[in-house]
Amino acid sequence: MRAVVQRVTRASVTVGGRLVGRCGQGFLLLVAAHKDDTEQNARRLAEKISTLRIFNDEVGKMNISLKDLSVQEDSQVLAVSNFTVYGDATGQRRPSFVQAAPYAEGDRLFHLFVDHLRAQGITVETGEFGADMQVESVNDGPVTIILEA
Repeated sequence: MRAVVQRVTRASVTVGGRLVGRCGQGFLLLVAAHKDDTEQNARRLAEKISTLRIFNDEVGKMNISLKDLSVQEDSQVLAVSNFTVYGDATGQRRPSFVQAAPYAEGDRLFHLFVDHLRAQGITVETGEFGADMQVESVNDGPVTIILEA
């Protein structure tokens, strides 16, 4: 699985003009499953994200994880399924998405990933899998990391 992790002060996702998910300080995650991913990949990615130390400590160093921050504040995650994270435009102008998991498997693994984050005590809201979504965010930093598991 692959995730684009953006540290945000807030983010939201709408479908057809209807708000379906949002978060305050925390992460906006654009998440995709690879065609060869398993439940273990979903669990491992959730663990990596929850312990990724990209929030500033009292001296301004990126030394605090989302899991640590959630104990102190109302930090949250907005997880948005996005198969285009596996888009490959190497040597071409139109990206190929053959590395992304098929629809049903991508849906299953995305929701397992979200369940693993929630099991660690992290508040998670999501978009709608497979929908045409509009995502808004206020990046903090900006800090953007790409993770794979």
